[in-house]
Amino acid sequence: MLTDEQIEEMMARVRKLELKARRLVRESFSGEYLSSFRGQGMDFDDFREYQHGDEVRFIDWNVTARMNAPFIKKFREERELSVVIAVDVSGSADYGSVSLSKREIAAETAAVLGFSALQNGDKVGLLIFANEPILFIPPEKGSRHLLRMIREILVTKPTQTGTSISDACDFLVRSLRRKSVVFLISDFFSDPLDKPLGKLSKKHETIALRVLDPLEAKLPKGGKVVMIDPETGFETLVNTSNPNLRMGYSKLMKRQQEGVASLFKKHGIDAADLQTDGDTMSALHQLLKKRSRRRSG
Repeated sequence: MLTDEQIEEMMARVRKLELKARRLVRESFSGEYLSSFRGQGMDFDDFREYQHGDEVRFIDWNVTARMNAPFIKKFREERELSVVIAVDVSGSADYGSVSLSKREIAAETAAVLGFSALQNGDKVGLLIFANEPILFIPPEKGSRHLLRMIREILVTKPTQTGTSISDACDFLVRSLRRKSVVFLISDFFSDPLDKPLGKLSKKHETIALRVLDPLEAKLPKGGKVVMIDPETGFETLVNTSNPNLRMGYSKLMKRQQEGVASLFKKHGIDAADLQTDGDTMSALHQLLKKRSRRRSG
């Protein structure tokens, strides 16, 4: 149970995140978001006279017969999307060696994506998971709804600290009846990944946002230290002054990250790496710009 002081501190963080997210959306993210995602279909809009180069298959023969001239159907994109942000809050989510933890990065990212979606008339939902799905908030509109989502990302504690991307993907495949845009936010230190990501990306438009910390890629030289796995609690004494150990660790982590990236590519999943010591909003912005350019091209 949270104390009054903890609740007040948490709400202050939520309000701070809201102000930052609204500013980012207003300044740059809203337009990129809008141009990055297609609607769920095409709605009939109106008729107009056929022009050279128009698709013959859109000619409406009934109207053409009445008007004694060829007319085609005009369509407009059904804009409203259903967006679900799936956030990993397993043991490693509370780790951050610089200033912000992975969980805080996830909350900030969810706030920017959420306010971008709401500003463009889309619904937003949330899945919080660790070793299993913990909390699902169905997609809805409204700032109060989104602020609840951000609050839950910051405070929800798993009963077990492991990670199961597989269970999260299975839950989304079963639960989301309508084709949705799914932002999957995790460090992706989880097995298996291949089949779950494949199933999810076939049914829903999936974007992976991988949250990483610099110390996970490269061990600093610091002598003998006790390292603790935040998800299993396993402790081991490591001599970080050993250059062979540091090199072996770096190679292992590089292979892991390259392997996950190859799975994203295999299943057509757009992805961005959000570093706890970097400009995460710039990385997210670049991803949306890339999607926007591909769509317009």
